[in-house]
Amino acid sequence: MTAPMFEEIDPASDCDCPGCRRTRRTPPPARPGRGHPAARSVVVVAAASAALGAAPAAAAAAPGHAPHREARPGDGVPATPQGPRAPLHGPAGSPAKSPAVPTPATTRTEIINRAKTWVAAKVPYSMYAFWSDGYRQDCSGYVSMAWGLPGNEWTGSLGSFGVKITKAELQPGDILLYHNPDNPEKGSHVVIFGGWTDHTHTSYTAYEQTPPHARRQSTPYPYWNNTGKYVPYRYKGLPKGAAGARAARPDQGAAGTDGRPASHGVPGYPGRHHFRPGAAGDHVTRLGAQLVRKGFGRFYPLGPGPRWGDADRRAVEAFQRTQGWRGGAADGYPGPETWRRLFA
Repeated sequence: MTAPMFEEIDPASDCDCPGCRRTRRTPPPARPGRGHPAARSVVVVAAASAALGAAPAAAAAAPGHAPHREARPGDGVPATPQGPRAPLHGPAGSPAKSPAVPTPATTRTEIINRAKTWVAAKVPYSMYAFWSDGYRQDCSGYVSMAWGLPGNEWTGSLGSFGVKITKAELQPGDILLYHNPDNPEKGSHVVIFGGWTDHTHTSYTAYEQTPPHARRQSTPYPYWNNTGKYVPYRYKGLPKGAAGARAARPDQGAAGTDGRPASHGVPGYPGRHHFRPGAAGDHVTRLGAQLVRKGFGRFYPLGPGPRWGDADRRAVEAFQRTQGWRGGAADGYPGPETWRRLFA
């Protein structure tokens, strides 16, 4: 019996995303005597059906960008590969230029509303495609869109647009970020915190971009897997006050370095006991953020956080030495004068 012959023709595609355009420009080389993998599959199935007298095989669905499995509750590492840092995807396939403002101002309401637009549209997951708003259709592109960032970030860079916070400080619009340096493309993930689902704070509403499309669902804190690796972050561009974050503010009634209330934009010194091993709070985050602004960010590989640690101590010591202090005066613990000079 003679097997039926088929003409090997690649399916046409008018997708304008960089991945598809790159594929059209540089098609994979054909092996001698062997055709397109999809065509060979049809030939084999058709020949087998004819030989066995079976009914013709059903037409196979056209393949997508990449075979992803949906990240289900209790599943292993989420199948959420992501693309690298990139500008927004502009019209006619040309990358749009990023605005000059690195952290545009926004509000929590705007963040959640933008997150909802992708959920309502059921934007398909892809590490290559870009949605009509210019953002890449993967987990980090989704957060970049919701935060209103000027470009497409990835899990290795999103943290630089926020500050670390604690679980107790989480509010809608914050994120839970897991960046896996050992497998950054496929082992990392990020979701948007939408609010606690009950008073126990053991589960929350998560907005996330994951196969097959953007979704909103109740999720155990911090996530279904890698439970010890997700870190809460708060976007730096939120306004101070109720519409934004309960951000660093001068301590009410706290005294300055000379016993008077803080003034001229210098927050009141909270007291030396707030900067000891095990101490945590907004004052520690405020101190670290100011040290970063003063040029001592090299001591914070993951950014300043709410818990006092060795990175804070070394950064404070380096700042004290720039003031000409030595010995016990540069012990790495901020006293009233260190505080005053740091925030002056």
